[in-house]
Amino acid sequence: MNPNLNRLRRSMMFLNCQKPGLIKDPYIYKPDSIMLDLEDAVAENQKDAARYSLYHALQEIDYRGVERVVRINGLDTPHWKEDVRVCVAGRCDSIRIPKVESAQDVVTIEKAMEEAEEEFGVEKGSILLMAALESCKGVINAYEICQSSPLLFGVALSGGDYTKDLQTTISGTGVEFTWARGMMINAARAAGVQCFDTVFTNLDDMDGFIAETKMIKAMGFDGKSIVNPRQIEPTHKIFTPTEKEIIKAEKIVKEVDEKKALGIGVFTVDGKMIDIAFYPGAKRTIELAKAAGVYEGDL
Repeated sequence: MNPNLNRLRRSMMFLNCQKPGLIKDPYIYKPDSIMLDLEDAVAENQKDAARYSLYHALQEIDYRGVERVVRINGLDTPHWKEDVRVCVAGRCDSIRIPKVESAQDVVTIEKAMEEAEEEFGVEKGSILLMAALESCKGVINAYEICQSSPLLFGVALSGGDYTKDLQTTISGTGVEFTWARGMMINAARAAGVQCFDTVFTNLDDMDGFIAETKMIKAMGFDGKSIVNPRQIEPTHKIFTPTEKEIIKAEKIVKEVDEKKALGIGVFTVDGKMIDIAFYPGAKRTIELAKAAGVYEGDL
């Protein structure tokens, strides 16, 4: 199993591969992941130039632990095969597949990736996959997509295309995404993969961005796609356990471990009734805190 399958991915920042100035040092802002974009951000007659830029960036730039995800062009274009080849040759960390509507879409890219791994002598399984769901059909098929490949680490909602398919517009309230978000997070959790929210493009409405990010965190999402470095700090703050949450999680883990050995299944922590069902959540809080670098305990 690839050790990066469940790595911390609170923020995933989109960057245009066509612009070297954007992709040369985004690690200084400390996002968890960067999304090197070969798709929508790149003009049709600039795809080759963007791939050239991408390859050299992957080979020559030390991104200092930031995950390098590449968004390739869709299966409905003539570009995706060459995109996959350059991703593998450059040894990116993950490939984001746009406009996924079925498990077969993921399998098709996985097969192309395996062929490229053999061509370029890259270790099989060292590059992961994620699927972007951008249509009603894709969202409806979320569970089968989440189960499509052992290399698939997660799914992401792409709001612009989804609302077009839904025959509505982005309102700013989030109501148009209610069903898709619920469907996707349930599918992801049922399949054991991660789930990421769509971008918030109004950079002048930071309060709206924070409110939306808090909402999707409460829904269970693992992180949010972002478009500007200004969105990183609030995103990380929202998705990183607080000191109070960490202390509570420590107490629950210790109490469960102690009481379980004594055959006790229900007990109290800080005056509140707790049972074994709280244990996985508490352990996850500790693991998130460790990954975010805010916990140095021994649990």
